[in-house]
Amino acid sequence: MERLQTELTDSEELLGMLEEGASEVKEIKTELNKTAAELDKFELTAFLSGPDDHRDAILSIHPGAGGTESQDWADMLFRMYNRWAERRQFSVQLMDYQPGEEAGLKSATLEIKGDFVFGFLKSESGVHRLVRISPFDAASRRHTSFASVHVFPVVQDTVEIDVKNDEVRIDTYRASGAGGQHVNKTSSAVRLTHIETGIVVTCQSQRSQFKNKDAAFRILKSRLYQLHREEEAKKREKVEKAKMKIEWGSQIRSYVFHPYNMVKDHRTSQETSNTQTVMDGDIDQFIEAFLANPDLREQLV
Repeated sequence: MERLQTELTDSEELLGMLEEGASEVKEIKTELNKTAAELDKFELTAFLSGPDDHRDAILSIHPGAGGTESQDWADMLFRMYNRWAERRQFSVQLMDYQPGEEAGLKSATLEIKGDFVFGFLKSESGVHRLVRISPFDAASRRHTSFASVHVFPVVQDTVEIDVKNDEVRIDTYRASGAGGQHVNKTSSAVRLTHIETGIVVTCQSQRSQFKNKDAAFRILKSRLYQLHREEEAKKREKVEKAKMKIEWGSQIRSYVFHPYNMVKDHRTSQETSNTQTVMDGDIDQFIEAFLANPDLREQLV
């Protein structure tokens, strides 16, 4: 805050120099633009006042019905969120990745670390819809695909979420996908099933079964913590929305590649025709439009 105040004071002096006809106009404009960007960033973080907004986040992606087409769409979203994290210089750890049979993915889970990651990403939870000419259709017909995104705050050790071994079924299996030959030779992948809630978590990112088990329990605790918060706040409606079918009518955002280019968020009406930059991770405009709306923010507190 003090640094920002200093920059504002400096900006006032720079504006005064411009009015006096200073010769270094280009350099002054650069500094003013930098200060304006800092102000925008400060205003955005001021919206992140939820009890878990400061936390890291766990993001999971699942394709809807539609086989290869939806699995490919889920993989495109997987790439988009990785690119978004890269743009913001957040660190990403792949917790689980289940490849599709022909293309794309069946499920993926990422842990993204950085300042206010959950606060930024919480508005991404929901169904994402794609309209395009399918590259898997020999007749080049237009297809509509769906995929769901769920975001949970990473639970720290200071949060009391007790999960006993007899409350969880633990299965081990051979990992699939990237990792070389070794990863497929041993049953290092771990699947946890929370008996009471039915929550299923898988992790295969490490060669060690014990490390995968620890990571899977961390994800499970985060999901149970989120569920606990929702129940405490009696937000039954929010829980039901999270369980909506991955199909037409329940999407939060549409990505249209044919017959025109448009990405539109149905909650804020924020839209852009630059679909390529969005798929390259430029989704801040949608996040910022959501956070700037107090009614929408209230739904996710």
